[in-house]
Amino acid sequence: MTTRPFAQIDAFTDTPFRGNPAAVLVLDGPADASWMQRVALEMHLSETAFVVPKADGSFDLRWFTPTVEVDLCGHATLAAAHLLHTEHQAPTPYHFDTRSGRLTATVANDGAITLDFPADPPTIVDQPAGLADALGAAPVTVARAVSDYLVELATADEVRALTLDQRLLATVEVPRGFVVTARSDRPGVDIMSRWFGPRAGVAEDPVTGSAHATLGPWWAPRIGSNRLVADQESARGGRIVIDVDGDRVRLTGRAVTVARGELLF
Repeated sequence: MTTRPFAQIDAFTDTPFRGNPAAVLVLDGPADASWMQRVALEMHLSETAFVVPKADGSFDLRWFTPTVEVDLCGHATLAAAHLLHTEHQAPTPYHFDTRSGRLTATVANDGAITLDFPADPPTIVDQPAGLADALGAAPVTVARAVSDYLVELATADEVRALTLDQRLLATVEVPRGFVVTARSDRPGVDIMSRWFGPRAGVAEDPVTGSAHATLGPWWAPRIGSNRLVADQESARGGRIVIDVDGDRVRLTGRAVTVARGELLF
């Protein structure tokens, strides 16, 4: 029997059982994609991250939902950096080679983790057929990024009150999912959002770090600041500080380990 240690980490929060949970496995070497997919299905979290140390001190990093491998994932990258820092004592910054290129994570003295990601700015497009019916709300604007549709609603309350038709939303063609957003109505918070990805096997993601690579470029000129405080108002909730810098975004948040175990196979 083979064993592999894993940790479950709540990302974009410093409070257990909030933020977005991810499983993280640090492997000795490359693994078969079908095996990683089966592990992600077993973990049954929105993403499971697989980290492989490389001879030059960097890491290969891959992410899987319960049903598919994804090109980019923010919260599981943050979780991987947290695990490397707290339990593997690897020196920061961490350089991750991924399907979206090289990503960097830096851990501050106070434990805050900053991810350096490629920006994914959206372009305004016509509203896809069936989207408004699936959302049960009338979009102000719809825009398309590489990964997601961005759907802006008029108020934060409309975003909070969404009750989606997941079956209908799954029929709308999209590379990954839908980030629904509005200006925040909470003091000290600039923007808020929720994220839905039924075609990726995730009905609603608690906190979607990579979607903020789209939210940042969208909102920065509208808010009038390249630094934004963003809340994702899922049932668990989480917070991300976004810094927009040209074709890059820096996403800062915290993480907490909530479980450790061994995978037996």
